[in-house]
Amino acid sequence: MDILIDSSVLVRLRERDSPEYNICWDAVLRLRKHQSIVYLCTQALIEFWSVSTRPREQNGLGQSIAATVQDCRDFIEVFSLLPEPPDITERWLFLVERYAVRGKQVHDARMAAFAWAHGIENLLTLNFSDFSRFQEIRPLLPTAV
Repeated sequence: MDILIDSSVLVRLRERDSPEYNICWDAVLRLRKHQSIVYLCTQALIEFWSVSTRPREQNGLGQSIAATVQDCRDFIEVFSLLPEPPDITERWLFLVERYAVRGKQVHDARMAAFAWAHGIENLLTLNFSDFSRFQEIRPLLPTAV
């Protein structure tokens, strides 16, 4: 099973004191053991950066720029980074219109459009409900893999 990794999982892979830390790492290890390809996109890295560098008191990880750069490089080394598809804009517009997406959920629609454009049906996420509306992909919680 090929799967795109969401930023919510990337954050937990670096937040050692999170209850989801081990759950996320176990899911990644299970996927790799079964020869699944775990894909990464630039959007997930950008969203990870936002959380990683934001202060803890503002729901971030409070990491330094240097630590966050290293984390991003580690993710790129561990996961398969996919390029931006040329039709991402049209697919994204289709999804936001079809599902009447509003506000911050536009980012979720873009992630769904990215997976759909690359023919990846599965999205590894901790935010199942954010992606469940999109019929073009299948969100999976780390406990489900």
